[in-house]
Amino acid sequence: MAAKLFKLRHVPDDEAEDIRQLLHEHEIGFYETDAGGWGISVPAIWLHEKADLDQANDLIKVYQMQRAEQAQAQYQLDKEQGLQPTVLDKVLQNPLQVVLLVTLCLFILYVTLAPFIDFLK
Repeated sequence: MAAKLFKLRHVPDDEAEDIRQLLHEHEIGFYETDAGGWGISVPAIWLHEKADLDQANDLIKVYQMQRAEQAQAQYQLDKEQGLQPTVLDKVLQNPLQVVLLVTLCLFILYVTLAPFIDFLK
């Protein structure tokens, strides 16, 4: 009986390909489903045999821990070299968008709190 192993929604292509390769290397039979024409189905990797589920989950767990360590190391390296963008860098890239979002937040805050402020007077 089939068992769902790994959901593919919002998963980067390189990670999905690594998972497929990992399953091939360990000779674990699997198939994939996609999101369908309207995008409402479950894109996932499924195992043919439910008995392989524990082994496959263990392999994916180890892979994801290694991937996280690599991403953290790359982030630290980029940060040390000054390549990692800061909040100020992102604000300066889109100043108009930031001003509009802050204005919208302040408006929502005002509309939310105005009845209570008027009540206290």
